Amino acid sequence: MVRTIRGKFLVGFFLIFALSFLLLNQTVDHLIQKNNQNMITDDLIGLKKNSNIYVRQAFLINHFTNDDLYFGQMAEEIVSDLKRATSSEVSAYTVDGVLLHASSNEAFAGATDEDLKQALEGKTAYTITYKQGTAAVHYSYPVIIDGSHVGILRFAKDFSLLYEQSDIILKTITYLAFGILAVAFLFSYLLSRNLTIPLVKLSNASSEVMQGNLDVRIDVKPTRRDEIGRLAANFNEMIGQIKQQIARIERDRDRLERLNRQRKTFFDNVTHELKTPLTSILGYAEIIRQQGESDRAFFEKGMNHVVQESERLHGMVLRLLELSRETAGSEEFKQVDTGQLLRDTCEALTFKAKRYHKSIDSEIEEGLHVYGQEDRIRQIFINLLDNAIKYSKPHSEIEVQAKRAGEQVRYRFANLGETIPPEQLNEIFEPYYVPERHGAKETGSVGLGLGIVKSIVDDHGGAVRMTSENELTTVVVELPFMKSEGELA
Repeated sequence: MVRTIRGKFLVGFFLIFALSFLLLNQTVDHLIQKNNQNMITDDLIGLKKNSNIYVRQAFLINHFTNDDLYFGQMAEEIVSDLKRATSSEVSAYTVDGVLLHASSNEAFAGATDEDLKQALEGKTAYTITYKQGTAAVHYSYPVIIDGSHVGILRFAKDFSLLYEQSDIILKTITYLAFGILAVAFLFSYLLSRNLTIPLVKLSNASSEVMQGNLDVRIDVKPTRRDEIGRLAANFNEMIGQIKQQIARIERDRDRLERLNRQRKTFFDNVTHELKTPLTSILGYAEIIRQQGESDRAFFEKGMNHVVQESERLHGMVLRLLELSRETAGSEEFKQVDTGQLLRDTCEALTFKAKRYHKSIDSEIEEGLHVYGQEDRIRQIFINLLDNAIKYSKPHSEIEVQAKRAGEQVRYRFANLGETIPPEQLNEIFEPYYVPERHGAKETGSVGLGLGIVKSIVDDHGGAVRMTSENELTTVVVELPFMKSEGELA
């Protein structure tokens, strides 16, 4: 492995010039071949035009009721005349590909008959054959008289001179390019040497600094006022500043990192995690205030929900506080009926959806048991439903499905809204990432919701993915199915 900058420069320049040389050579060769093909094509188009005129005149002069029969009778004469007129070897075939007459059997012997096969299908085609320094073109096309195929004409023409000239041009360009690239490589070598010598000095000085020697300095000629000279001067000045700041950096580094980590974890989690439960509590409280005790059953149900969410909110705050002190424990894993859990979550967030003039349509199977942490799985459902409500169109329906799929339980959340670009989908599950919506971010969002979802799903051995096409955004979560208590599928 090359370790020095000079060696890397030389290897890099050599690879660049070698690839450039090969690319130039291939490009020129391609252009020459393309030009040859164009010239051959133009020549063959003229050949077809002239031969068609001759055949049509022959049919006009001696018109028969059966054109196929006439073409067969006149094949030898047509081949002979076309050979003289086009200076090419000619052969005539029936519409079934049976040879009628050929001006030279050797000209067509050993050549591929791909062009003839194409002509049998009603197409015009040619093939180029290279053999012992010669380039022969075989050209076939169907003869059509008054809309009917009466036979096939095939020509053999020598283009060796054209390809010999092309080879000479290619070799000349190759030699010129090689010479130019060799001179450029020599210049690059001299330039790299001028650059790398000062850099070696800089490398040695930096090694001294790494070993704790802050008294080292780089000596550069005063006349050198280019970028490397300025780099050396900046290096010397930097060493002096590092020497002054090193003591304070070592003293404050660990304390600042610890304080910053605790502050960020605490405030980010509190901002996001407390918002959704409070919204649900406020929704029930507003309806209870409007209806009072007129509907006693709903009143008791709503009050129970408010108490439950308040208790969950209280527990969440305690966990986040413990997390910020790095003393948080983990909830015990157990069998969780996620189907019932998802129904309860849909029902709890229905009131929020109605306030936004939206609805939730759920289709949830029974017996969807998962081995996990109930509160954290509930948080998955809350975050995904909350996002669907927040970003879906007004007066739209949010689809929620949950069913068993093999050894997995699959949860699907779909809503109509603004299509999320593919580049945002690649980052949307990253913590703190908030996708752009109509050029602005969601107010009050810190981008933790989907990041928390992915973290919880990963902890439960599942997978989560999102798609967004034609204004339909879908999130699919899969968790391992639990057959019975303590037994995963």
